Formats: sequence, C-alpha cells, structure tokens
Amino acid sequence: MKGSTVSVREEAVRLNPQLVEWRRHLHAHPELGFETVDTAAFVLARLKEMGVTEIRTGVAKNGVAAVIRGDLPGKVLGMRADMDALPVQEETGLPFASMVSGRMHACGHAAHASMLLGAARILTAHRGELRGAVKLIFQPSEETAAGALAMIEDGVMENPKVDAFIGLHTGNFWTGVDAGEIGYSNGPLMAAADLFTITITGKGGHGATPHRTIDPIAIGCQVYTALQTIVSREISPLTPAVLTIGVFQSGSAGNIVPSDCVLKGTLRALSEETRRELQDRIRAISEDVAHAMRGHAAVEFHYGPPATINAPEMTAKLLRAAGAVVGPEKVREVDEPTMGGEDMAFFLEKAPGVFFFHPSTFGGGRDYPHHHPKFDVNEEVLWTGTGTMAQFALTWQDD
Repeated sequence: MKGSTVSVREEAVRLNPQLVEWRRHLHAHPELGFETVDTAAFVLARLKEMGVTEIRTGVAKNGVAAVIRGDLPGKVLGMRADMDALPVQEETGLPFASMVSGRMHACGHAAHASMLLGAARILTAHRGELRGAVKLIFQPSEETAAGALAMIEDGVMENPKVDAFIGLHTGNFWTGVDAGEIGYSNGPLMAAADLFTITITGKGGHGATPHRTIDPIAIGCQVYTALQTIVSREISPLTPAVLTIGVFQSGSAGNIVPSDCVLKGTLRALSEETRRELQDRIRAISEDVAHAMRGHAAVEFHYGPPATINAPEMTAKLLRAAGAVVGPEKVREVDEPTMGGEDMAFFLEKAPGVFFFHPSTFGGGRDYPHHHPKFDVNEEVLWTGTGTMAQFALTWQDD
C-alpha cells in the first residue's frame, strides 16, 4: 500500500542490526544440502518469536514453510530464501567465521535467510495492510540444485496455493550495480545448468601393441575436440551458451591402454531451445565419433534447473517496490545475465515471479567471487533486501 512506503523503509533500516546478528549466527553454523537441521530450528524459533503460528517444518526433510495471512482478501505470494552452505574451508578471518571445519556460507545463503526473516517481521506488523497471504519458504539444498524441486514435490506450493513468487541473490554475481542498489533483469537472469557424463568404452591392452586395442583415450580426445565446435560453429554467436569439460579420466599406467575413458562436464543456456540443442548434439557427436573409431560412447545427463526467467509484469512490480525502498535511481538493470544456475527457476515454472539481485559488495579489492573461501557480504545493506521484499509483498496486488 502506498501509505506504508516510508514505514517499511524506516523499519527495514532500524532492523539492520538484527539482520546482521541473525546472519552472523547462521554464517558461523553452516550446514550442507538437506541436512539443515539447526538452521531450520533457528528459523522456526525466530518465526515463533514474531507470532507466526501457521508453520510447516520438515518440508523436503528440513525445509520450513510459514504463512502470514493479511487482514484483506487477496492472492498468495511465495517468498523464498535458501539456507544451505558449501563444503569450503573458510579463510575470511572474520570473528564470526564458520565454526565447522570444511563448511562455509560462501554464497550468501545465511544473509538470504536473515533478510527473509526480516521481511517476515515487518509483514507481521503490517497484517492490516496485507492482501491475501505471504508464504515464507526457507529452502535447503540449493547448492545441489535439488532443494526447490523437492519442496515443490512435497507440496510447498499448495495449501494455500502460491499465485506468484519472489526471491533474491546477494553478493557480486552481476555487474552494473553496487551495494545499496537493487539489480533486475526483465527476462532471463540466470542460466539453465545441466551436468553430463560421457563413458567411452574401447578395448584395453599392452602399450607396446596399440594396434590390437581400441584406445578410449584417443577416442576421448577426438570427442572433446568435436564437442568444442557445438558452441563455436552450431550455436548462433548472439545466443549465450556454455559447454565445459571439467573431468577427463582414464588409465592407470603408462604402458597400458585402458579399456574405458570418462569425460564429465556442464552445459549452460538461457533458453530451453538452446538447452535441448546442446543436449542433443553432445549425445550425437559423442556416440558417432566413438562409433567411427570402433568404440562405444554412453552419455548420461543430470538435469539441473531451467533458466531463471523473470515475468515482465512481476518485474514491473519489483521496480515499483524497490524504488520505494532504495529510490528509483538505485534500481538498475544488470549489464548481462550470469551463466550460473539457480534452482529458484523451478518455483518460477510453477508461478509467475521475479528473482532480483541484491549487491552486497565492498569495493577496494575486498570482493571475492561466490564459492571462494574468502567470500563475504556487506552487512550494511541487508536492510535493502528485507525492505524490498516486504514492500513488494504489500504492493504487488495494487492496480
């Protein structure tokens, strides 16, 4: 509601010290994958302190879903924050650094959960202005790209049925926006991300008699080279696409021709059409090259999330809400999408929504990429994410 704009901004600013406290606690106690037991318990305790009573726990093992119902009739908005960490040894030297060896919140999920908790606190104070309801979704296992789909399959989009969706990502993924601003894309923001494994089978033998073997390493080299032509010669140069081979494994000794070879890689695309084309060509090229060299290739795909694509009408509502919180001049379109993947895309397949960028950069050489052992977020701007989400929830159904 227009009358709540100043209040939401001021409440978010005042709440920032609390957001920092929550974020630091979660950052110091990272949990991986679906095993977010303590994180879920922390979220549950904070929600109960706010007076939220309609809470479902154990969603997709350790996810949390809570409903805040407004006093006015309306639709249901889903608001999501991921809460799992990474198997990374932290090297930040922060006083609240990870207390668990080999685990770290190196992607900002501790901040995401804290900002959504902050939005929940603001919304519980504005039930009289809230239309319909807000469903808060605290998701495990984003880093494995499995958590969102698991929560959907466990019914998180139902009872009440979610009509629209919003989420954010903090850090320094995108260029063109700085801390204190909000970044958006009117369309694709992040890529579809799939993994693949190519197993090449030949015929092993003695290294001194290669003519009696079918060398899978030789086949693998030809497959690797041929795959590089897909993006460079088959995909339009105006269409973003990535094909990377990150693993090439074979053999055990220098004088033995092995019997098999394994290549593993990832492919990224911003459209479903390009994604399917990449998959089809990887399979065809691998199988045909191997066959031509008297071997056999088996291709397996591990399908990740689709591209994260914002609905234009929801993006327009985001611009209005974010502009009311940080100022219209600080709401900027990102220079370009990232080819990183995000399983928020599964939610956006089920309901129209918007995923926005929350820059939390420092500048001055202090910024490290996501998943880096020295990654950190600028806590001074946590309130901008909380305020934008709360303001969006209060205004997205306005005419």
